[in-house]
Amino acid sequence: MVEKKVKRLFNDALKRYGLIETGDRILVGLSGGKDSMSLLELLAQRSRIFVPRFQVEAAFVRMTNIPYQNDEDYLLDFASKLNIPLHITETSFDESTDHRQTHCFLCSWYRRKKLFEVAREHQCNKIALGHNKDDIMQTALLNLTFQGQFATMKPMMQMDKFPITLIRPLCLIREHLLKEYAQEHRFHQQLKNCPFEDASHRDDMKGIISQLEKMNPEFEYSLFHAICSHQ
Repeated sequence: MVEKKVKRLFNDALKRYGLIETGDRILVGLSGGKDSMSLLELLAQRSRIFVPRFQVEAAFVRMTNIPYQNDEDYLLDFASKLNIPLHITETSFDESTDHRQTHCFLCSWYRRKKLFEVAREHQCNKIALGHNKDDIMQTALLNLTFQGQFATMKPMMQMDKFPITLIRPLCLIREHLLKEYAQEHRFHQQLKNCPFEDASHRDDMKGIISQLEKMNPEFEYSLFHAICSHQ
């Protein structure tokens, strides 16, 4: 049941936002979490359908200065079973170079930069990221609260400085559905031990969204409508 719903929302996002075109070479950022693993599996399955014809590859970026453990052998086997090549690379950041930014921002920025490099190396024109609908709503509220602006991650974004487009095919899928999907497919849960994981206020926003949904069960649709209208 959950698989059918996840696939319907996934395909709806592809169609609604025109995320995939014939001839695309898509690099999936594979972190080992439920979202990116679901994304890789869904894209791999979709690529076997005749129209549109596109290719999928994946990349795992190891951050050498953060003790975030992943079972890379498991990820290689997971990608191999999907007939998807997985490129494992690494990067790091020096927090002393910019005291204005958080560890989470620097980690995300350098991982993204490395994904751009891998995409260019393997002639991929799109990078697919595993942000789900909850991630997008949380980011909107975080930016509103701490930056004073109503902005969030877009389903599709053409980069200014790179000939690469970012796509987020899970943008219509709630996190709880992806958790159920991962459990049904028996994805191995990766060990998280990032020392900065609690510093991003995302868990706080999860609690706020939960409270707002209690006040208004339609809050999810209200917020996402406001996000789409603003973009």
